[in-house]
Amino acid sequence: EVQLVESGGGLVQAGGSLRLSCAASGFSFAYYNIAWFRQAPGKEREGISCINSSDRSVHYTDSVKGRFTISADNAKNTVYLQMNNLKPEDRAVYYCGLDRGHYYCAGYGWYDYWGQGTQVTVSS
Repeated sequence: EVQLVESGGGLVQAGGSLRLSCAASGFSFAYYNIAWFRQAPGKEREGISCINSSDRSVHYTDSVKGRFTISADNAKNTVYLQMNNLKPEDRAVYYCGLDRGHYYCAGYGWYDYWGQGTQVTVSS
């Protein structure tokens, strides 16, 4: 059974850091791709970062570039998102998503399976 479990969210002050984890099971990183998404209150879910497990190339949306870092541990089937210099506008539920059609970052519209999400709240 395919499963994604996010963890690491919480409440942090502006300028602080959090590290999110997405533990995957039931499939191999070699065949599918995982990315990080977030959904702020009243907004649509947006893709913010993805990583190619084969060559470790990464993509970030402009709003998180220079502050967030995605990484993957293939042996643990886990993808991480290190979030530094957090801002109040980063407040959202963060999800990892699974693209079962590609093993690389093919575009955020391809992801169709989600974890339960983890809440990130940033106080000003």
